[in-house]
Amino acid sequence: LEVVIEKEKTLAKESLAAGNKKKALLFLKKKKAQEQLLERTEGQMANIEEMINSVEFAQIEVEVFKKLKEGNAVLEEIHQEMSIEEVEKLMDDTADAIEYQKQIEEALGGVLTDEDEADILAELEALTGGEEVILPDAPQHDLPVQQVEEPTSQEDKPQMVAA
Repeated sequence: LEVVIEKEKTLAKESLAAGNKKKALLFLKKKKAQEQLLERTEGQMANIEEMINSVEFAQIEVEVFKKLKEGNAVLEEIHQEMSIEEVEKLMDDTADAIEYQKQIEEALGGVLTDEDEADILAELEALTGGEEVILPDAPQHDLPVQQVEEPTSQEDKPQMVAA
């Protein structure tokens, strides 16, 4: 269209140069009509591009909606398999099992609780009468090992005596 507009403009100039004012006016009117047509066409193209963008975005929104729907369905399935009450019971059972294991470890390992430590310190305080007791340091080296001889005869072995 731009080529046609330039052609109309050139023809209008040529007509004016030839002294034909009416023909030049006709070419300028045709040029103006072509310019308006070009503007409308560009506007329509912009509308079409905007519509294409809107359609593409709408398709993306539909896809997102479908995926959200699928995700929600999966979550509902998962929630049907476990209820809040079951989860809470499982958490309580787990806490109970951990506490039970701690009690077993304490029984086997002789671990003292904070309460036991406090009782021991209170008993020490009572024994010392409030005075600070300085305890010796534990040895830093291995203790010597003594060989114990096994009795060889029956006479050397300790015997049980009836009372």
